[in-house]
Amino acid sequence: MNASQSHPSIVGNMPPSEIYWSSESDTSTFANRLATLPGLRNAYLELHGDLGAGKTTFVRHLLRALGVSGRVKSPTYAVVEPHETPDGLSIWHFDFYRFNDPQEWEDAGFRDLFASNGLKLAEWPEKAADLLPPPDLALIIDVMPGEVRRVGLRASTPLGIQLMEGLRS
Repeated sequence: MNASQSHPSIVGNMPPSEIYWSSESDTSTFANRLATLPGLRNAYLELHGDLGAGKTTFVRHLLRALGVSGRVKSPTYAVVEPHETPDGLSIWHFDFYRFNDPQEWEDAGFRDLFASNGLKLAEWPEKAADLLPPPDLALIIDVMPGEVRRVGLRASTPLGIQLMEGLRS
């Protein structure tokens, strides 16, 4: 299944948006813009895309834009990597690629993490779909010819719509 076939519903009349990243610099520029939006501090973002689409690269640029230093890696084996910004923002980076057991959700306290304040970023959310809340914003990343990334942006909550409007202004 193509990543763009698994996306959340769209709230109200907010149409999906599509942008293109033709370089890692474009990814960084988008991450920097998103990091300036106040609503991001308590948002849940889903990242959809095939292996190598650039999900972790985007997360790395976003965390850097928010002031996180140190190594930013994909939490493929750990499932979640916590981060904190210098101003105290808690960020959880999830990677559900190897997620198989719903009991792991309860045992690991993921329900509590998603209920808490802070930014949540989830790669491979479809692997835990029945357990996750609706994302505020989903990024559906498709690799096009020439390594260009087509990124569909979908809002599924009022906060997601606010983020989309912030990106447009």
